[in-house]
Amino acid sequence: MRRWQLSGVGIEALRLNAAPVPTPGHGEVLVRVKAAAINARDLGILAGHYPNKPNVVPFSDAAGIVEAVGPGVSGFAAGDAVMGCFYPFWESGPADESNRTSLGCERDGMLAEYALVPASGLVLKPAALDFAEAATLPCAALTAWTALYTEGGLRPGQTVLVQGTGGVAIFALQLAKLSHARVILLSGSDAKLQRAKALGADIGINYRETPEWSAAVLDATGGKGVDIIVEVGGQDTLAQSLNSVRVGGRISVVGVLSGLVAPVPVPPILFRHVALSGITVGHCTDFRALAAAVDAAGLKPVIDRCFAFEDAVSAFAELPTGKHFGKLVVDVDPS
Repeated sequence: MRRWQLSGVGIEALRLNAAPVPTPGHGEVLVRVKAAAINARDLGILAGHYPNKPNVVPFSDAAGIVEAVGPGVSGFAAGDAVMGCFYPFWESGPADESNRTSLGCERDGMLAEYALVPASGLVLKPAALDFAEAATLPCAALTAWTALYTEGGLRPGQTVLVQGTGGVAIFALQLAKLSHARVILLSGSDAKLQRAKALGADIGINYRETPEWSAAVLDATGGKGVDIIVEVGGQDTLAQSLNSVRVGGRISVVGVLSGLVAPVPVPPILFRHVALSGITVGHCTDFRALAAAVDAAGLKPVIDRCFAFEDAVSAFAELPTGKHFGKLVVDVDPS
């Protein structure tokens, strides 16, 4: 089989290598990977910001077909269409030591023609999605689901603020609309704002034209502020998010795209009873709930572009440009 490996730091350290097809051991499943998806975290690993294993196979996100199961595996059989869980050993409940191991970082990931995955870290693919669509769910969609529902307790009629039009942001928009929430979306592109409105965004704010966008958010909510903010920016956006959230509202910090160190005013958190929480994806039980919701609602992930397996390096180069709308996918086996 062929697999991509990261032998150091930087895009030049990515190598497409040959290796024997592995045999699943106790509790393991061999998956023939059909499609894989890149996330912002993969860029952080590429840059050396994560404690990844040497020569790690990148990508947490993929969908494929069970090729074989090892001893002690139940619930899966050859031929099942599956997706990998970002944290294969985090079954449910609050974050603990079980979410210290993730695919594509501490453990080999899915950018390979075959992948060995713990049976605990697999979820059946939604029947309504093809493999490329399903490959987009494990990180970005589950992060949005956790922020909105598991942590946020989103209810119909509430207002959600979404930042940008990348993978997490577009999933947050789509998933929030499943509960008939009102969605305010930020983008620096009017064209992307129009696309977001076609997906259901109620209000679009161009943050390049309106740098103090928190004032526009307050205007749009009659001065009240929003119920939930899916905070992907970090350094350059968190202070304005604190100005945009309602009393008793929630800010779910899911990314740090604009930088790692944010000046945070404490009074808005204290006196407005704001819940500020960090979220890194979610657990396998929630992933099953998300997959069921996607099937029931007929939700279709938005894929901006697909790359050939041999050209996976281009996905790493394309993601940081910010030109995409939705997800970037690698077709590992498009047959």
